[in-house]
Amino acid sequence: MIITCPNCNKQFKIENSLIPDEGRDLQCGSCNHIWFYKIEEQNNELLKLDEEIVSEDIEITGEKKEEKIDKKKQALEKIKSEINYEIKENISEKQKNKTRSENEANKESKFFSYLIVLIISFIALIILLDTLKNPIINVFPGLEILLFNLFETLKDIKLFIIDLI
Repeated sequence: MIITCPNCNKQFKIENSLIPDEGRDLQCGSCNHIWFYKIEEQNNELLKLDEEIVSEDIEITGEKKEEKIDKKKQALEKIKSEINYEIKENISEKQKNKTRSENEANKESKFFSYLIVLIISFIALIILLDTLKNPIINVFPGLEILLFNLFETLKDIKLFIIDLI
């Protein structure tokens, strides 16, 4: 037989021979609740239908069920439209967030682009100074020491980078 704990509704399969006719205390193995259980005889009599069913009652209840079904369909349509509206809102919010993140990525890429342009311009300036070193020194004799120190510093930076690699 199957016995159900009245506290937690856990079901247990117990042999009939373990429970005497006068009943006994049982303890739930799940929640440790203790209760008195007595085997009750089940009534095996067949139920008889005493009243005849009137067809008018069936028609009225059928019409009421159709009205309930229509109301439920309308409620479902409202829920579906609300869900569709929420989905559209979520999609538009995701698109806005995506454009914001794209704008932030563009700002970062612009910064690195400007940095690269600055480095390339600096290198081009150094190459130009090296190429035109003699004419510049003839016009400005005091720049000879500065240019020499600049080129020596660049050689040191080059050696430093090579050592790092």
